[in-house]
Amino acid sequence: MAKTELYDITIKVNDRTVSARIPAETTLLDFLRDQGFIEVKRGCDKGDCGACTVIMDGKAILSCITLALQADGASVYTVKSLGTPQRLHPLQKAFVELEALQCGFCTPGMLLSAKALLDSNPHPTRSEIREAISGNLCRCTGYQKIVDAIEAVSKGAYR
Repeated sequence: MAKTELYDITIKVNDRTVSARIPAETTLLDFLRDQGFIEVKRGCDKGDCGACTVIMDGKAILSCITLALQADGASVYTVKSLGTPQRLHPLQKAFVELEALQCGFCTPGMLLSAKALLDSNPHPTRSEIREAISGNLCRCTGYQKIVDAIEAVSKGAYR
């Protein structure tokens, strides 16, 4: 039986440096969860649902279809980078107050897709918001309240 080759990688996750030796086929999702970042959700494992969304070097990406080796040297942010229960990020606050979440399964991915959008385009149109979250599936809200919450943050209603 052939021995699996291992590769050294270092990724900055939520501003903390994390290093490991991994097989080439390790996804970023598996790497993050193996390193204790269990807030990154496992959904479809095919890049269809967006539950595993993280921000890598400023862009929302699907960690289930990204190899960890592709993130070597990158900065990755999970939903835990946004805020704390005592001090919510404006997006988290808007999602709660405008009832943009129900079961919560899609919420981390939605929040990170929204943050990446607002970081690159602070005042998006509703159409741009819909496009930015189009890779995130939600079975509960019908998306209207999610778009409303992101739009409210973009208009400065939440700080």
